Amino acid sequence: MQKKGKFIVFEGIDGSGKSTQIKMLAKAFQKRGLDVCETLEPTFGIAGEVLHEILSGKKKADPKVTAALFVADRLDHLTNPENGVCKTLDEGTYVLCDRYYFSSYAYQSVEVPKEWVFSANSLAAETLRPDCTIFIDVAPEVAMERISKNRENIEIYESLERLTAVRCAYMDAFDSMKDVEKVKVFDGNKPAEKIAREIEEFVFGELV
Repeated sequence: MQKKGKFIVFEGIDGSGKSTQIKMLAKAFQKRGLDVCETLEPTFGIAGEVLHEILSGKKKADPKVTAALFVADRLDHLTNPENGVCKTLDEGTYVLCDRYYFSSYAYQSVEVPKEWVFSANSLAAETLRPDCTIFIDVAPEVAMERISKNRENIEIYESLERLTAVRCAYMDAFDSMKDVEKVKVFDGNKPAEKIAREIEEFVFGELV
């Protein structure tokens, strides 16, 4: 029987470089001959498709609706019988996820009451807590500079004021959940290759 995989989540404000780090870590898993799956939230499932349109500004929605859609998308991401995260982990595959419920705690709690966001995501947390959440911490000013250089379209959350508030909300959430969540913070202002080496050393030294 295969060993159950590990669930490793990457978090960070937009422009932190977490998506790049996921790809680099996935290659490190593959080099070691380990089965690894990269995934992201919002997904491109039923609720996720709508969320992508809201985030791009193509559709308008009340922040409470957006927050609820994230919860629905997350639960489908976990429990989908065809390709859900829980099924993938049970097959012995390591799952690297770009965003999970800490993103909701950070992004949605800026506009929706924090208590509601935590409560609404409690079912996902009870279903599957990450083996570790890796947070790529970068200054909001640096993140905005990267976004401006690398993106043709700016999403609705991508402004300096919003990213500053979101980073503070992340730190508040990490502090409030420190007794139940394993969170490791990495300095995202360093060169990508150096961050990747630090993450690889941590993951294969402490998690795998």
